[in-house]
Amino acid sequence: MRQVLADFSVSISELKKNPSALLAQASGSPIAVLNHNKPAAYLIPAETYEALMDMLEDYELARLVEERRGDKDKAITVSLDDL
Repeated sequence: MRQVLADFSVSISELKKNPSALLAQASGSPIAVLNHNKPAAYLIPAETYEALMDMLEDYELARLVEERRGDKDKAITVSLDDL
């Protein structure tokens, strides 16, 4: 059985009946959409999704920095005056 990672859950049938009321009732919290009592999808506010994408991008950039730090022995020394 899969864990439901939201405080609110709704069946697909309920979601089809009145989606705007359910979104308002959740007050910005994630909503688990269940199909046969198993999570099929999660609804999150656009602001939350955007914040998650920003965090993911920051993580990927940090990973790239760490990866490139490992290649310091391949670095070429240059003078700022040469640039």
